[in-house]
Amino acid sequence: MSKRSESARPTRGAVKTAKAASKKNAPRGVTKAAGKLFVLDTNVLMHDPTSLFRFEEHDIYLPMMTLEELDSNKKGVSEVARNARQASRFLDEIVSGSESSIQSGIELRRQPADSARGRLFLQTEAINGPLPASLPTSKADNQIIGVVIWLQQKHPSRRVILVSKDINMRIKARALGLEAEDYFNDKVLEDTDILYTGVRELSADFWDKNGKDLESWKQDGRTRYRIKGPLANQVLVNEFVYQDGAHPLQAAVREQSGRSAVIETLIDFSLPRNAVWGIHARNREQNFALNLLMDPEIDFVTLLGQAGTGKTLLTLAAGLSQVLDEKRYNEIIMTRVTVPVGEDIGFLPGTEEEKMAPWMGALEDNLDVLNGVGNEPGSGGDWGRAAARDLIRARIKIKSLNFMRGRTFLNKYLIIDEAQNLTPKQMKTLITRAGPGTKVVCLGNIAQIDTPYLTEGSSGLTYVVDRMKGWPHAGHITLARGERSRLADYAGSAL
Repeated sequence: MSKRSESARPTRGAVKTAKAASKKNAPRGVTKAAGKLFVLDTNVLMHDPTSLFRFEEHDIYLPMMTLEELDSNKKGVSEVARNARQASRFLDEIVSGSESSIQSGIELRRQPADSARGRLFLQTEAINGPLPASLPTSKADNQIIGVVIWLQQKHPSRRVILVSKDINMRIKARALGLEAEDYFNDKVLEDTDILYTGVRELSADFWDKNGKDLESWKQDGRTRYRIKGPLANQVLVNEFVYQDGAHPLQAAVREQSGRSAVIETLIDFSLPRNAVWGIHARNREQNFALNLLMDPEIDFVTLLGQAGTGKTLLTLAAGLSQVLDEKRYNEIIMTRVTVPVGEDIGFLPGTEEEKMAPWMGALEDNLDVLNGVGNEPGSGGDWGRAAARDLIRARIKIKSLNFMRGRTFLNKYLIIDEAQNLTPKQMKTLITRAGPGTKVVCLGNIAQIDTPYLTEGSSGLTYVVDRMKGWPHAGHITLARGERSRLADYAGSAL
């Protein structure tokens, strides 16, 4: 080492003095740490109040504008208002229960089991950070961006990241050279292509690999096979398996333990003699769906599929058959999220059911089909069909989601249509309404989400499909083939 480099090297005392000086001159509000510093936008807290505890070892910074927007959105009975109030309660619990000062950061860890190990920082001083002239300071989003710029300048050695559900705000932040991310913790899957479909195709050599010491027996009129092999520990209970070829097989997994599984053959609902309220399955997935819908041991069913795959028709046919013919349930209750595709038409007159009627066009369309199929023209003419329609309509109740909290449904057949527009929390609220003897069926298409801030990966429908798979009393099917008309099929693929 040269003499010049030795003379340039600071002594131990100089290093200690420099550290003390830098600590003294450090900006008040955030302490220097190795973890990232996440600045939360208001929409993150209003989307998921528990997001305060989801950043593990990293710190969180809340600008004063975030707190102001939380305060302005706390009034009302909407889901956004409830989340704003819950976020405020969490913040009050964190701040009031801490012995450390706000300037030095408050520990987010409330219990030993909590994963949050970072600290919470609140804006405690006026920040006059430099903003580009093109960004008006009167806008709340721009003030939060100004806080991010200020924090980045004060802590150049630390990663300061803006977290927002607002796409345009993230674009603006990135255009200014700032790091910005979406809130990913609520996403069940990053790629919905790997979402559980409920169906598995068996290979041609399936019986050779899994048929060792094969056992078979009859139970309730169906054949059961106990298979042992590599596939036995991969399948889930109530997952459907099929094999095409000279000896086709369609079966469902009934038991699974270790390297052993029991599969059971299905009722073939494609045959006219097994038609459900005059409806028979037109493809393999519809047959699987009807087996789930008609099974009294299955309490929860989810059906995914594009428009025209028969989700609502199959569900209603199975419901009418079990309510009117088998007397398994007392009535059908149907509800859906009232999110308009275009401009909202405003308030609607009448009772709860009359207000929901415009949203239930799919129900009326399918009832027209079922009324014509289940009651042939020769059985009573127009009067007979009208009387049958009145009887059917009397056993179907239309309910609004707004009045579901606190209710308990006993021996009901509950249909939740357009379930892709529900958040995971709303989905939990609805499913937990089910009392003894109630079956819940969720229908939807995750490619048609109309609710703001919800994506295919964070939808409540995706959430329940992923969380309920493998439970012995739940089943799921993704319907792949449209059966509406050749025009609808071609438009769905070409447009």
